[in-house]
Amino acid sequence: MLRGLTTVSFYADDLTAAKQWYSEFLGVDAYYAYPPESPAYVEFRIGDYEHELGIIDGKYRVHPATEQAAGEIVYWHVDDLQATLDRLIELGATLHDKITPRGAAGDFITASVVDPFGNVLGIMSNPHYLQILARGPQG
Repeated sequence: MLRGLTTVSFYADDLTAAKQWYSEFLGVDAYYAYPPESPAYVEFRIGDYEHELGIIDGKYRVHPATEQAAGEIVYWHVDDLQATLDRLIELGATLHDKITPRGAAGDFITASVVDPFGNVLGIMSNPHYLQILARGPQG
């Protein structure tokens, strides 16, 4: 059974540039790099539960990169969807899917961008996430 998000992995042909770009967007430096002297992988811990966003050197892709960004999208909850989307675009991401209300009440609102390295990054206003957060740790 799936128990929780552990690591989201992105790929970048220019790992140094990706690390710098995500450090600027997230407002934190990667806490881990392997190997330390010439990283092929860097990792950020972010958000309320310190979920891991890992970026892997593109030469280790399991499948070749495609011209079009496609595939699954992981959505990260944000407090201000429009401001976050604007910031991502300001930093060089391109719009993948505009702000779109989802669900019967339209209270789950999503958007996504393609980062400068070809990865799809989803952002979301998610009331369910806030309910879980308000409950606190589950024991």
